[in-house]
This record gives sequence, C-alpha cells and structure tokens, in this order.
Amino acid sequence: MAETTAGVAAAGVGGDGASLKDQGNAFFKAGNYLKAAALYTQAIKLDPSNPTLYSNRAAAFLQLVKLNKALADADTTITLNPQWEKGYFRKGCVLEAMGRYDDAVAVLQEALLYNPQSLEVSKKIKKLGQLAKDKKWTENLENIRSSFDVKMYLDPLKSELNTDFGAMGNDDAFYFLVDVMESAIKAWHETSSVDPRVHFLLDKEKTQMDKYSPMVNIDKAFETPHTHSNCFSFLRQYAEESFSKAACLVVPKSIIAYPQVWRGQGSRKWKHGNADGFFVQFESPVSRKLWFVRSLSEKGQTLCRDPKVLDIDLHEVLPRLFKEPISRS
Repeated sequence: MAETTAGVAAAGVGGDGASLKDQGNAFFKAGNYLKAAALYTQAIKLDPSNPTLYSNRAAAFLQLVKLNKALADADTTITLNPQWEKGYFRKGCVLEAMGRYDDAVAVLQEALLYNPQSLEVSKKIKKLGQLAKDKKWTENLENIRSSFDVKMYLDPLKSELNTDFGAMGNDDAFYFLVDVMESAIKAWHETSSVDPRVHFLLDKEKTQMDKYSPMVNIDKAFETPHTHSNCFSFLRQYAEESFSKAACLVVPKSIIAYPQVWRGQGSRKWKHGNADGFFVQFESPVSRKLWFVRSLSEKGQTLCRDPKVLDIDLHEVLPRLFKEPISRS
C-alpha cells in the first residue's frame, strides 16, 4: 500500500509535494493507479529526493503491471534511503511479479536487516521461497519432458524393421511408430490422457484413401470380452482391406476393463504396480511390439516415464492384427 503523511488534507488536484502525495494516495486506495502514478510524478518533480514518493509510485506502477518502471522506482527508493526496509520490500514485490523469486527473496532478506520484526516481510519471504521451489520443479519437469527423444529411444528397433520390412519399407514403418508414440506422449503431458485409437500405415499406391482413414477410434473396445472380440475382428478386416503395412494402437490403461493384462502376472512379469499410463502396441505382418508408458503426477503436473518394453505374448492388448507371412525356406 502507498505511504501516507498525516495532517495534510487533500483538497483538489494540485498543491505542494505533500498535498500531491496525499491526493495520489487517495486515488491509489480507490484503485485508480494511473491517476495515482501521475500525481506521484508531479510530487517527485517538486521533491525529487523524497524516497517515499518513489516507493509509492513503484507501488502504483506494480498495480499497472509496468514492472520495469516499478523496479526503477524501487531501486531509486533504496538509493535515497538505503536503511529503509520499504524500498527493499517494494523491489521484492516487483521481482515477484517478474517471476524472479530467488532474486526477490535475496532482496527481502536485506529488508529484514533493517527491520527484523517485520511480519509482512517474513511472510513474503516464506511465500516466495515456496514459489521458487515450485518454479524450479516445473522447470526441471519441462526439461525432463523435452529431453526425451522418442526417435533416439526407438532407434535400436530401426535395424530390426529394416530386416523385417526390407530397405524400401523400413523408414515408413519406423517413422510411423515414432510419430504415433511422440504424439501420444505429448497429448498425455498436456491433458493426462490419450484417445484410444489404432493408427494405420496405409499403402499410398493400393489404399483407397477416400474410403479408409489412417486412424480408427476404439473407445468401446475394452468394455467386455464381447466388445473386445468384435473390435479385434473389425480391425483385422480393416487392416487387410485397406492394404495397411502396419498399425499402432494407443490406449490408456484406465479405460481397459477387459483384458486387464497387468493382473495375475505377479511383480516379476508386471513391474509397474498400479501406476497409471498408456499402452502402445505396434503391429505388422512381421513384427509385433508392446510398450507401457508409465505416468507420474505431482503438484498437478504430469510426467511420462520412459516407455518400457513388455512381453507381447503375456500382455498383448489386442491379438495379432495381421496375418503372418508364409515362412520362406
């Protein structure tokens, strides 16, 4: 709040520095921060060495979110009266608004040197200390999120796909898988959920693109054994008739009523406990892979852990979608 001077009556706009200051304080209390700042500026012209005027104008600029101007006035307040804790408090509040919590705490610690009994300053330091910790945690979380490289993680699979698909098909299948997994992880980070879907890698030359979509929603597939069986039959026929080269299923664990592939396996086979997350299952005529992407939540933020490879024979979310090719002798 702006500093006041007792015994000075405000009567109209104008007058000496003290009168202008009191008029500014009245406008500040009324929420008219722009008018208050203007009056403090007039008062400063008449009394340029008064730290209270700069402190008050800093408070008005802070309310107007003119943070650079507020910071400059707070610094001037400190310069004019280095032993007055209010200048440091003003600067700390401005730095808080700038999101510079560590700097704000450092400045407020200086304020306590000149007024160790100030509860206002002590409470502000405690609040900003927690905000600084939360900010660092959020920054670390974003660094972890952005540092995970799906392409690099899946790169060892590239040579296997090269062998399975042949040189012509390898890149399409590999980058198809990378794109689906990247999109799923991004969606989970943003919404803590993924849409249950099967993505298909269609054949650009054979597929009727106006008839077959590269993506099929399967939100009802895991309600009962019956819906699961019907969905599987539909998807297998869809894959065949659309001439798909590969498919990639993404489904959140939370919607799977059947089959709950994590139950009854024991901790040696299912190592993720009751953790939330989603499954990614890659299907092709020659290759089948399955991952579980575990999710952690803390302070309202969601983080995907590195995808973990599962034994698809034990944990498959859907049976084989593509017919196995005839083995070559």
